[in-house]
Amino acid sequence: MPSLSEFQDDWRAWDLITLGMVPPSLLHSKPIDLRHKPLFYLGHLPTFLNLLMTAYLKERPVEPVRFTAIFERGIDPHVDDPEYCHVHSEVPDKDEDWPALGEVLAYRDRVRGRLQRLYTELEKGERPLTRRLARTLMMILEHDGFHIETLLYILIQRAGTGMLPPPGFAIPPWKYLAAQWDANPLPTTPYATLGPCTLTMGHDDQEPDDLLPEAAHAVAGHEFGWDNESPSRAVSVGQFKASWRPVTNGEFLDFWRAGENNVTLPPSWTLEDGEVKVRTLYGPIPMEVARHWPVLTAYDDLAAYAKSKGGRIPTEPELRLFLDTYQVGYEEGANMGFRNWHPMPATAGGERDGGRGSNGGVWEWTSTLFDTHEGFAGTTIFPGYSADFYDTKHQVVLGASYATIPRLGERRTVRNFYQHNYPYPWVGARVVYDC
Repeated sequence: MPSLSEFQDDWRAWDLITLGMVPPSLLHSKPIDLRHKPLFYLGHLPTFLNLLMTAYLKERPVEPVRFTAIFERGIDPHVDDPEYCHVHSEVPDKDEDWPALGEVLAYRDRVRGRLQRLYTELEKGERPLTRRLARTLMMILEHDGFHIETLLYILIQRAGTGMLPPPGFAIPPWKYLAAQWDANPLPTTPYATLGPCTLTMGHDDQEPDDLLPEAAHAVAGHEFGWDNESPSRAVSVGQFKASWRPVTNGEFLDFWRAGENNVTLPPSWTLEDGEVKVRTLYGPIPMEVARHWPVLTAYDDLAAYAKSKGGRIPTEPELRLFLDTYQVGYEEGANMGFRNWHPMPATAGGERDGGRGSNGGVWEWTSTLFDTHEGFAGTTIFPGYSADFYDTKHQVVLGASYATIPRLGERRTVRNFYQHNYPYPWVGARVVYDC
């Protein structure tokens, strides 16, 4: 169960981004047509908190109630057919019909105040702690964490052309870092060979069990997760070879320049006067600086790259096995939780620690379709969180980006998902080969 201090840490990060990096001129812009404008997200996070607390506490929502209709749920329309979209909020058509920023921020503060009072009630013993309440709080915090990243990958499309760099953080010394990264050692072997083995996927955290008398107050030591993480299941993994590190910008640049697979310029890059640059939250930087970073682009394009190398994108169990074996955690130096405000070169495959290292701070695509599985029980706290996207369009992604909060990046059962042809999230991929 998250602590109040974890919420406060996330609020500080959220406020730094929304108030320090989004000037008023960007509030009503749409850096990505397939997502809402930034102002929506400023109202969405407190509304999600408001609605889930209201449902559990059986109280009236924090005013104004009309905000719950505008800001309840975002959009993820099909890339192939943007008219097709899951159930979502109906937002105003005209900028002038949206709530003013000051109204949204005052609402945010009232909602946060209600959560703070809830923690005071728990601390004083005025309200019992149930597993249902603990799960609700977990969902609120982790939902905030996911959306910190969502807003940033939207905003980065305007970095250098409207979005402001992270306040209080110096621009990295790119030239010095590039020289340092160029000198990093390569993996000691071309591939890691893994399997065959039986792997446990997921964990046992079925939401319906929260209401059983014997589990209703069993919170201490329980690992909570989202509905698609349960139940645990044994999966057979055959032997395969995996690239130690995800595909880099430099490697993908050569592939893109060859022009043989109709691969478009990744949105994580930009062309300036004919020069390919890589987008960062500080503005675009030369490809020579970021050529060792993992490339961020759509699954379809990375699958084409893998095929051109005689390989493929790993399945979810294969990638899970690789990450379990070789990926370091946050305390060991993994690039997550804003350790940096940008990707880094991957380090796995070196001589130290049995080849363990960081993947550079990106989520990673798998070839596994995001779909239901035996024993799946959809959440009733956030209906449709997973089931709405069992649509044959979304791929499972694993790992964590540099902006992922550690509690998400460290839990091995977390499964994120994006459409196979949606190129904007901070997702890369590694190539694997059949043995």
